[in-house]
Amino acid sequence: MMMHDDETLAPERAAAPDAVANPERRALLGAVGMAGVLAAAPSEAAGRGTGRLTEIETVVVIYAENRSFNNLFAGFPGLADPLAAAPPARTAQRDRDGSVLKALPKIWEGMVPDEQVVEHRRYKIGPDDLPPLANAPFALATQEGDPLPHGVVTRDLVHAFYQNQLQINGGRNDGFVAWGDSGALVMGHYGEASAKLRLWQIAREFTLCDRFFMGAFGGSYLNHQYLVAARPPFYPDADKSPARGRIAQVEGNDTTGIRLKLKPSSPKSALDGPPDFVPSSLTPDFWSVNTMLPPYAPTYQLDPERPGYADWSDAKTMVPQRHATIGDVLSAKGVSWAWYAGGWAAALAGHANDGSFPSRPNFQPHHQPLNYFAQFAPGTAARAKHLRDAGEGETPRTNHFLADAAAGTLPAVSFYKPQGNLNMHAGYSDVEAGDQHIAVVVDALRRSPQWHKMLVVITFDENGGWWDHVPPPKGDRWGPGTRIPAVIVSPFAKRGHVDHTVYDTGSIARFLTRRFGLPPLPGLVERERAMVAAGGPAPGDLTGALTIG
Repeated sequence: MMMHDDETLAPERAAAPDAVANPERRALLGAVGMAGVLAAAPSEAAGRGTGRLTEIETVVVIYAENRSFNNLFAGFPGLADPLAAAPPARTAQRDRDGSVLKALPKIWEGMVPDEQVVEHRRYKIGPDDLPPLANAPFALATQEGDPLPHGVVTRDLVHAFYQNQLQINGGRNDGFVAWGDSGALVMGHYGEASAKLRLWQIAREFTLCDRFFMGAFGGSYLNHQYLVAARPPFYPDADKSPARGRIAQVEGNDTTGIRLKLKPSSPKSALDGPPDFVPSSLTPDFWSVNTMLPPYAPTYQLDPERPGYADWSDAKTMVPQRHATIGDVLSAKGVSWAWYAGGWAAALAGHANDGSFPSRPNFQPHHQPLNYFAQFAPGTAARAKHLRDAGEGETPRTNHFLADAAAGTLPAVSFYKPQGNLNMHAGYSDVEAGDQHIAVVVDALRRSPQWHKMLVVITFDENGGWWDHVPPPKGDRWGPGTRIPAVIVSPFAKRGHVDHTVYDTGSIARFLTRRFGLPPLPGLVERERAMVAAGGPAPGDLTGALTIG
């Protein structure tokens, strides 16, 4: 099991994969290639015209990892605010003292710190291997100037609650270099090579949302929580708990801006190295905003006296949560649902990360947000019914989500979380494997008996630290954060369309609330009120991407 969501909990960075020498990875990519990509479903309905949302009977959410919109979609045609049209003054990054950087710093630790072999070519790009970079966004490239292949794993970038707000800097998006930990890398994107992505082809056929923002500032942990509950977890009496050392030390105020306290040794300039913050997982009033681990297995620290439980005396373990999730309100309405997680069953079986890459099982505990809730604790009927294993691999024989899709037995609402090496998270996954996997999943859904009444949302949990130039709308204390990709795939989706409606991660729950007549989660209401109070529109519910409503 691996976790690279927040610098305060990340273990030592694993060696990057060798795509040729690693048999598991070679078999994975071969299986994807043979599966075919984007084959149209037989007798696919046109899905045109008007209708009622009740025509949609199955909603699938594919939740990938850690990519900003610019990182993958900067050059997509039809965008409302294309990167190519942004003037240099709007894309330039500022140093920690507010001055404009004369050039970008080095990529700290290197773009590709560990040697990899991809398509029979070796890649290792250290901090001194690239020429000086201008203060501007740039296409990721090798030392020779060739486009960086999508199959190369880059180093991870910090993506955390307080850092993301400093990077956004009130909507100017000019603090990504100064307050990140990777130097110039945050400004990288895949340039013209992105047009080769299967995800691009899916977006060209259906609807790409170019105003979709991550629901919460920061990392995967908090945005998974926002997806299912529209709020962070809370740790009562944290100052008297094992987690008291993880409470943030902040400075500033509502006028000057609140930020994490820097260590005295922290470099003054981004040109001299990454900032060095005091670690944090909890706000001073005990909301959990950076990665903490679930109170139940699977996790890293288990309680030897209580099978299935985490060690609650560990400072990194979160206490059980009891507030309502989208799953709870769906169940109360009698709507079937499940969260399918790659590697879930193998992780539950007690397998530990053996230090290999990919890890076995390739499962990240903080990517199963419902495992933080008492209502889904070990032994509960709700856990057995709703927290499902997607298995590992690409075929219905090994992937239970794909098997259920093929059989036409997916629940009305199905969340799908790919296993770690297929989720596109920098540091331990690459874009190519995740892109291929999502294409296979979409193809399987289009062949499913349920396809003709299905809506699929493909999105990412958060930006992974990568820069984006479009300012997030002002909202509440928790977000929205940086812009991320989102693609709507459905017989009812507008074809070849770019939707400019403002959305955030909570828009998925808003759609479910509208479609199934659910009571709205309080956090959704809070976000809508805050965005309207700030002078903007309330976030949409995804119906702007559809031909029905």
